[in-house]
Amino acid sequence: MAKIIMIQGTMSGAGKSLLCAALCRIFRQDGLRVAPFKSQNMALNSYITRDGLEMGRAQVVQAEAAGVEPDVRMNPILLKPSSDTGSQVIVLGEVWGQMGAAEYYRKKESLKPVIRQAFDSLAAQYDVIVIEGAGSPAEINLREHDIVNMGLAQMLDAPVLLAGDIDRGGVFAQLYGTVALLEPEERQRIVGLVINKFRGDPEILRPGLKMLEERAGIPVLGVVPYIRADIDDEDSLSTRLDQRQAHRPVDVAVIRLPRISNFTDFSPLEAHPALGVRYVERVEELGAPDLVILPGTKNTMEDLLWLRQNGLEAAILKLAAADTPVLGVCGGYQMLGRKLSDPLGVEHGGELAGMGLLPQETVFTGEKTRTRVSAVVQAPQMKGAAIEGYEIHMGRTTGGGEPFCVLSDGRTEGAWRGDVWGTYLHGLFDTGELTAALARWLLERKGLHPEDAVPESHWAYKERQYDLLARQVRENLDLKAIWKAMEDYEHG
Repeated sequence: MAKIIMIQGTMSGAGKSLLCAALCRIFRQDGLRVAPFKSQNMALNSYITRDGLEMGRAQVVQAEAAGVEPDVRMNPILLKPSSDTGSQVIVLGEVWGQMGAAEYYRKKESLKPVIRQAFDSLAAQYDVIVIEGAGSPAEINLREHDIVNMGLAQMLDAPVLLAGDIDRGGVFAQLYGTVALLEPEERQRIVGLVINKFRGDPEILRPGLKMLEERAGIPVLGVVPYIRADIDDEDSLSTRLDQRQAHRPVDVAVIRLPRISNFTDFSPLEAHPALGVRYVERVEELGAPDLVILPGTKNTMEDLLWLRQNGLEAAILKLAAADTPVLGVCGGYQMLGRKLSDPLGVEHGGELAGMGLLPQETVFTGEKTRTRVSAVVQAPQMKGAAIEGYEIHMGRTTGGGEPFCVLSDGRTEGAWRGDVWGTYLHGLFDTGELTAALARWLLERKGLHPEDAVPESHWAYKERQYDLLARQVRENLDLKAIWKAMEDYEHG
């Protein structure tokens, strides 16, 4: 069976996902077969595996860092929030149902065998499993049925690293307070503390580190710097415009919808040297971009109403009338059509007029489309670009217009009219071909020379970012102590 290590955090956003990705890459670099594992993930950014099953993107990123194919066993439970109190529950890649928080809390116990079986099958296949917790293990009101933090660590007999985020401030209180709220047997599982996202001179921290170790009774195994590796983060989307993006020649505005999903679709655009990508949520932020993108959303009709009420829909329609290109992806594609109907109340219920930029109509049904596809773009501005993507959506869209692309089985997908394009395909920019074709067309449209901005392959770029992440974590984490803890737990 595999050796195991678990990363828990003092809060959401403490950097657990990236630390796990770093360890996955480090163990891979050291010649080991390694896989990530997170028993329960809550995120709107999801991914479709080659066998058509759905999982969270954090474990996809970690699998890429480990050099292995993403597998739903790495994330057996995925919660996709649909409201403040409810989520779509996905178990081993399949929709289990729509549940309120209280109902799901009551049913969590029944999922323990699913988690155990998924983990055991991975552990029989790999040398090391890197496990990620969720939120904080000190949520004492949720301890009784915990399946993702200390409850999971106990189930799997896993040693734990506890990470705190110094960038938010109060890291000593975060770490000590978390340890203090745990039960004695839970505290004993913590083999080391990690201070994450540090900017500055580590020597200044040393007196505090010594005091923390004395009070918590647990060694600090690393102070990891704030790492500027460009790696997908499924749990947050910064509205800050990176200064590198701000000075690029082509301005791309992605509408930050309230229920935005799969925003990592646009990471390849951000990496292109000619494309300045920014995320906007108010009319005054929109300006006069060279391209507007409507992304995916967990609730198309509610987010279309939001666009309508805050004035962004009118602003986008005005830009489109002035020949500004508009791209809609998944829910964004549905918004671009003439009408949306929800007779079963899957999303909002009733009917809603769309933006009318494409001649399509969408009907929401209870059936979820979930598939990986290959396609070739037919829209003349980017004709011939190859796509390897996936579909995750509840609606069925029909109508006129020319197809955006043709799938490998000969079926057409999406639509275009003029400089407005719509497609259901997530991951459409990952091959790099559509990114390059779109950037070339946008540059030429502005009278600029595309050959002056040749992008690096997206896959090569991501590999370089994983190596950068691993190098900085390797230099600042006591890996010998971590490996010893893993061996000690393995031998009881």
